[in-house]
Amino acid sequence: MREDRRRVAEQIFQASRAHDAAQADRRLRFRNIEPETAELLALLVRSTRARSILEIGTSNGYSSIWLADAAEATEGTVVSVEVDPERTEMARGNLASAGLAAELRTEDAAQTLKQASDGRWDFIFLDAERPAYAGYWPHLLRTLRPNGGLLAIDNVLSHAEEVMDVTRLIDGEPSVESVLVPIGAGVRLVVRS
Repeated sequence: MREDRRRVAEQIFQASRAHDAAQADRRLRFRNIEPETAELLALLVRSTRARSILEIGTSNGYSSIWLADAAEATEGTVVSVEVDPERTEMARGNLASAGLAAELRTEDAAQTLKQASDGRWDFIFLDAERPAYAGYWPHLLRTLRPNGGLLAIDNVLSHAEEVMDVTRLIDGEPSVESVLVPIGAGVRLVVRS
């Protein structure tokens, strides 16, 4: 990532940490991924040469910046969905500050996944409301590109109980391989074969 973009991302991350520390209600927090997780995601996008990237859970666009920067390197595009219109607009401004673009949608992720064609996404980053993940699973699997499509799920160590249902579904699916990466809050990587 270019140094100017890295500075913008760092400013957003630090401001988000301060904001989150002042919020008693977790739903009001931005809950950004950790910088090392962001760097891992960007590296994975670049190394897999992912061109069609879906982010579920935009928040204020911190992770979107990392994904969009990596997508620029692969000549790819990022679609990011968020249910909160104010956060979508905040993310739009943050991406613009970094000189990056992504298609930001204010919509329910379940709808986005249902409407996507089979094999639509090379890379999916899932970082939203965890109880919904198991319900997303059939469409995550269907819309992930066969033969190497990669799904990254955040918070699998920090909130293991909340992702238990989707973890069981992943473990029981013969068409995928997965690994837990103990970085940040824990990332499960799932590759479709």
